[in-house]
Amino acid sequence: MKALGLLGQVDIPAQVAAVPRARRCVRGLLDGTDHPQADDALLLVTELVANAVRYSDSGRCPAGRISIAVAVHDGTLHVDVIDGGSWSNRPTVCLETRLDSGGGRGLWLLQEVATAWGWYETAAGRVVWFQLDGK
Repeated sequence: MKALGLLGQVDIPAQVAAVPRARRCVRGLLDGTDHPQADDALLLVTELVANAVRYSDSGRCPAGRISIAVAVHDGTLHVDVIDGGSWSNRPTVCLETRLDSGGGRGLWLLQEVATAWGWYETAAGRVVWFQLDGK
């Protein structure tokens, strides 16, 4: 991350009530960068943190935590959302979501908005990341 120009890292409880906090913290890290896709970054962070709370082992553990790392390099914003992972849930884009459904669009939005994205497992859990060009 250091080579990317780490703007900061935030560690929050894996609780639904912490989702707005994650958004505020990332907004604070992005202040002063004038990145043209900062609003998109906030939307995607909100979706990924909500998914981590709902689907990861972090969200199922009372002391579960989620970390968010934000970096920028040559105008490209890079964000990692790190949670406890889950053997039963893997990040999958839902291509067919009912119109009246209250969920199922987070990774679809990520796929549509981000320049690049992906995920991988680590010894500590799962990292879902995305990048946004500085168009």
